[in-house]
Amino acid sequence: MNRRQFGRSVAAAAAGSMLDGSALLDGARALPSSEDRDGAGPTVSVMLWTILPKEPFERRIGVVAEAGYRSVELDDEFEQWSREDYERFRATRDKLGISVDAICLDRPGVANPATAAEFLQGLENRMQTAAALSCHDIIVLSGPQLPDVGIAGQRSAAIDVLKRGGDLAAKRGCRLLLESLDPEEAPHCFLNSVSAGFEIVRAVGNPHVRMVYDFYHEQIAGGNLIKKLTDNIDLVGLVHVADVPGRHDIGTGEINYEEIFRRLAQLGYPGAIAMEFLPADSPARSLRRAREIVERCYQRQGKAEAPRSS
Repeated sequence: MNRRQFGRSVAAAAAGSMLDGSALLDGARALPSSEDRDGAGPTVSVMLWTILPKEPFERRIGVVAEAGYRSVELDDEFEQWSREDYERFRATRDKLGISVDAICLDRPGVANPATAAEFLQGLENRMQTAAALSCHDIIVLSGPQLPDVGIAGQRSAAIDVLKRGGDLAAKRGCRLLLESLDPEEAPHCFLNSVSAGFEIVRAVGNPHVRMVYDFYHEQIAGGNLIKKLTDNIDLVGLVHVADVPGRHDIGTGEINYEEIFRRLAQLGYPGAIAMEFLPADSPARSLRRAREIVERCYQRQGKAEAPRSS
C-alpha cells in the first residue's frame, strides 16, 4: 500500500467545485525560498495520508500536533477544497502552529515527452496551491514506463521537463522533489531506483530540483541505503521514513533507522525528515516515539540543536 493507491480514498470532502488557483492566494503567506532553509536544522514532519484517513481533516492535523510535530505533507487532500475550506485550514493551521512542508503532484509524471506540456501546466496550478498553503516543496513522480520511448528517451524527457519545471520553481521560490517508487508496489513506474533519480537530478543541475530519498521504497528496490545517502547528500531535499516490511513504525522491520539518522546528522542534512508510516500503535504515540528517536540520534552526534518540529 502507498499514497498513490490509498490517498485517493482520504481526500477531504468539501462543498463547491475546484477554485481557480488565483482565488486561493487570498491570505496566503509568502513562500519561503529554498535558500531560506540552508544552514537550518532539519524539520520533522508527517505525510498526512498515513494518519486516521477516515477522520475529519482537523482531527488528523490535531493528532500530528499532539505528537509534537509542527509540519505536515499533503498528498491531494485539498483537491476539492472550496475557499471556505482553505479558510478553515488556515484557522486550524494558525491555532495549532502547523505548517505544510510539501504537497504532491502525482500525474502525469516527468518522464513522458508526450505529456510535458500537461505536466508543466499542472505544475503551474500546483504552485498556486502551494502558495495558498504557504508551502515550499512539490513532490513529483516519473510516471509509467513507456516501452515505445525507451529508457534513454524517458530519462532525456525527465531531465528536460525538470529543467523547465525547475526554472518555474525558481521564480516562485519553491522546489521540485523527484521521488522514486519501488518495483514491488509500483512495477510499471519508470523511476524505481533512487540512484537513477540522483543521476537525473544531477543532470538537471538546478538547486530548485532535488530528490526525495524514501528509505522504505529504496530498501525494497535495492538496499545499500547509507552509501547512497552519503554519496548523494547534496541532492537530497527530503527523506521519507517507514520500515520494511509493512510500512509501519521505526523499529518494526529491517531498516536500522538510528544509523540512518545519525548519518544524516553527521552529514549536516538540513531538510525535512517526514514520517510516512502506518502507525502500529495509536497514531500520536507512534509519531511521538519516531520524533524522539530522530531527536536522540541528532543529540548523540553532538549537534547544538535537535531537529525542529516546525
